Amino acid sequence: MKVFKADLHIHTVLSPCGSLEMSPGAIVKAALRKKLDIIGITDHNSTRQCRIVWSEAKKAGLTVYPGAEVTTKEEVHCLAFFENFEKLDEFQLFLDANLPDIKNDSELFGYQVVVNEQEEIVYEEEKLLISAIDKSIDQVEKEVHRLKGLFIPAHVNRSKYSLISQLGFVPPDLKFDALELTKHQDTASFLKSWPYLKEASIIRSSDAHQPEIIGEAYTQLLMADKSFNEFAMALGNTGGREVIRL
Repeated sequence: MKVFKADLHIHTVLSPCGSLEMSPGAIVKAALRKKLDIIGITDHNSTRQCRIVWSEAKKAGLTVYPGAEVTTKEEVHCLAFFENFEKLDEFQLFLDANLPDIKNDSELFGYQVVVNEQEEIVYEEEKLLISAIDKSIDQVEKEVHRLKGLFIPAHVNRSKYSLISQLGFVPPDLKFDALELTKHQDTASFLKSWPYLKEASIIRSSDAHQPEIIGEAYTQLLMADKSFNEFAMALGNTGGREVIRL
């Protein structure tokens, strides 16, 4: 077993709130500077930049778990990760079908572009990606798990766009794989406020929108290797794999 350092919540140039400096190459370089082993790519309601980041990261020996940060009907932000691009593409169809047809105003919200390895724009998303999709958190969870993905409510300690801020609590019947905290909250103090969540796997991530923020918060995963299956086992605290609480 080995401890791997992971920042599992990183935005790219595709997210309207993401800096245009967040190109695939810049993300990989920043992650390596912070000595990360694994990163999660989680743009708002889109997976379309994941492939290029994965490709650039692979050249550098950095592992990418591809996914998205979904905004549910309740305006709860949730991370979803998938093992392969076949599942990722199927989830993209789900997102496309349920994202409302609200046009992005790039001057107000920022650009929403996909870039290639040369940082050339190859696609621009017209719909506003920070809108809430037309599916509840339960429906999103079920779709993620139908595709054998991993479902993690994001930054649950935040006062906006979190499971706790929007619903007031973590529903006992919600089948999440872990909960995420921001860099401003440690696990011990969080559990003092929410002791009924003491059995949950809890990760911490940077939610980086600029390269320099990558790795400011991270998760330590005790696993045999960096495969997606090992990641799932660590979140499930099975087979000696675990999330090391920070």
